Amino acid sequence: MSAAQKKLSSEAAQVMKAIQLIQLGARMQVLETELPELSRERLIRLYREVRGVSPPKGMLPFSADWYLTWGPNIHSSLFASIHASLRNNASGQLDRIDLLAKSYALYQEHFTESGGEILMDLTRAWTLLRFFHAGILRRSPCTKCGGHFVTHAQDVVSDMVCGLCQPPSRAGATNANRKAAAAEKAVTVESDALAESL
Repeated sequence: MSAAQKKLSSEAAQVMKAIQLIQLGARMQVLETELPELSRERLIRLYREVRGVSPPKGMLPFSADWYLTWGPNIHSSLFASIHASLRNNASGQLDRIDLLAKSYALYQEHFTESGGEILMDLTRAWTLLRFFHAGILRRSPCTKCGGHFVTHAQDVVSDMVCGLCQPPSRAGATNANRKAAAAEKAVTVESDALAESL
């Protein structure tokens, strides 16, 4: 294979990876960082072709604390476990981009199949991996269930209990859940008042 053919083959592989990441919801900053061989203009054109809109602008998530709140911690911990499992079992067959894409696709599939809400987009998943690499976050085992959950790297976690084994008192107390409970209570009150009037 000539040098020109190798370059063309490499560029085609990079374009396919960019398309895969764009389909999963990658932002431009992720694409530019992970695929530096492709120009910004080319990535923008690809983004427009795949998504049908211009790429969103704005800052990437930058706080590690988001990953530690109850709901996002469960989601980020699941993604991190999927990523670690694929990395350990792929025997070096997946590069960093393929590993990210496959891990995120499996995370998405899990919540799509179970009918759950996807809290973490691909950009947050990518940022989580960067926080792991930088030593800001790590995975720590729960002393009750043995699952590994995202924690600050500097936290002492010898007796850590995860948010699934010991949910916070307001876990699941979202506006939607409160509205549904209020509507259910209103229906119950109306039916009780109707029963009393009869």
